Amino acid sequence: MFKHLFKLIWNKRKQNFLFLSEILISFLVTFAVFSYLTYYYQNYSRPLGFDYNRVWSITYDNGQLPKNQDSLSTFYDNLNKSLKAMPQIEATAFSSNNYPYSDSFMSTGLTQNGKKFNYVSNFIVGADYQKVWQVKLLEGRWFLPEDVVTKDKGVIINETLKDQMFGKGKATGKFIGDFDDKNKLKVIGVVQDIKSNGDFSPIGNSIFIRLDTGYLKWTGTLLLKVRETADATFESKLYKFMATSTHGAVEIKHVDEMRDSRNEVTIIPMVIFIIIASFLIINVALGLFGVLWYNINKRKGEIGLRRAIGASGNLVSYQLVLESIILATISLIVGCFFAVQFPLLNVYNVPSSVYLIAMLLSVLFIYLLVFACSLYPGKQAAAIHPAIALHEE
Repeated sequence: MFKHLFKLIWNKRKQNFLFLSEILISFLVTFAVFSYLTYYYQNYSRPLGFDYNRVWSITYDNGQLPKNQDSLSTFYDNLNKSLKAMPQIEATAFSSNNYPYSDSFMSTGLTQNGKKFNYVSNFIVGADYQKVWQVKLLEGRWFLPEDVVTKDKGVIINETLKDQMFGKGKATGKFIGDFDDKNKLKVIGVVQDIKSNGDFSPIGNSIFIRLDTGYLKWTGTLLLKVRETADATFESKLYKFMATSTHGAVEIKHVDEMRDSRNEVTIIPMVIFIIIASFLIINVALGLFGVLWYNINKRKGEIGLRRAIGASGNLVSYQLVLESIILATISLIVGCFFAVQFPLLNVYNVPSSVYLIAMLLSVLFIYLLVFACSLYPGKQAAAIHPAIALHEE
């Protein structure tokens, strides 16, 4: 049976070339779509790592603040106490500009046993940063006031960086070097990974360094965890208080709105890409349907002869569907050869599992597409009366 089918396919190789090309193009398109969707789904399915609800960010102009370090430290202490005294505020923390969902990114380099770790997200945070974001500690502790005067500078790293540096062992109490490996940093804690760039963003390496008095002159961001009683009236009052205190421009943002905006940057292109790919696949499906329909009309004599010598309608339909599946398999073998290069070459630095899952989903989708497109023409072929077919020939 299969030998006969392969012989028929080979004899009609010129006619089947268009069919093979359409299947190959369909596979490559669906492979790109499924790779795209799988990658973002895997990122989305991972825990967020923090709580953004009821978090407000305040950015302000610090140009009018005291220049003397002691005076500036006193000003920030008084400002922090005044804010905490407000009943609508649960926690406060000063921070560098690269807080979650902001458009700012700050990185550094680290060294561990001679191995370099580049583009590590560097978060400079206040003492209550964990309380604002509800960051979960996996090892060790958060920053304490006495860390300011300790000999070894304490840092906190995220879970991904810890696994890359120390594997499954404990990281607390161990030392890592800065980019040049000249200064040693003591790991005092490990936190759960946080997706600071959006729900669909990949997890990267992160380090948290305590904001000290020397960084105050660069500080222009304040994070608040507000209570449910914080409303628009309180926001207006808070704006006036900050503008009066800093003598400069002030902007208040709700982090949940920032999160929605950040996610839209990923979702909108994803939807557009899916729509374009869907139109292309629909056109390909119509093309496959047309090619199969044309082939049946061209093969009426062959079909009528088979029916005349005793072949049932179901057997004729089965043959045409099976021919389409075999042709699809040939195209998929070629397509998989190109697709498998992506995980082998680690293209775009995407996990290999993304490409392998996308390849499997694409193969299943193409088989379903070919089966659906060939089923109706196959049934139409089975309904051809042998006498009529041979009479037309």
